[in-house]
Amino acid sequence: MIIKRLMGEKGQVVIPKDIREMLKLRNGENVIFEIYNNEVKIKPENSPEEWLRSFLDVPKPKRGLTLKDLKKIEEESYDLP
Repeated sequence: MIIKRLMGEKGQVVIPKDIREMLKLRNGENVIFEIYNNEVKIKPENSPEEWLRSFLDVPKPKRGLTLKDLKKIEEESYDLP
C-alpha cells in the first residue's frame, strides 16, 4: 500500500484513517519510529506488559544442542571459502 501525504511547515504529517485503524492507534497514544537505510517504519508502542510477554516468549528448541553440535557450529563459522 502506498499513500502520499503533504508535510506541513512544522514537519507534521497526518496518518491516514485507514492506517490508524489497521494499527489500532488512538488519540494520545505513542507511536514508535524505526529508521533503517533511509526508510521509516511506524508502529504502535507496546505496553510494558506486552513488551515483557513478547520478550519472554522465546520458542524452545525441539531438542537441546549437544557439545558436539556446538563444536560443529563453531568449526563451520571459521571455514573459509
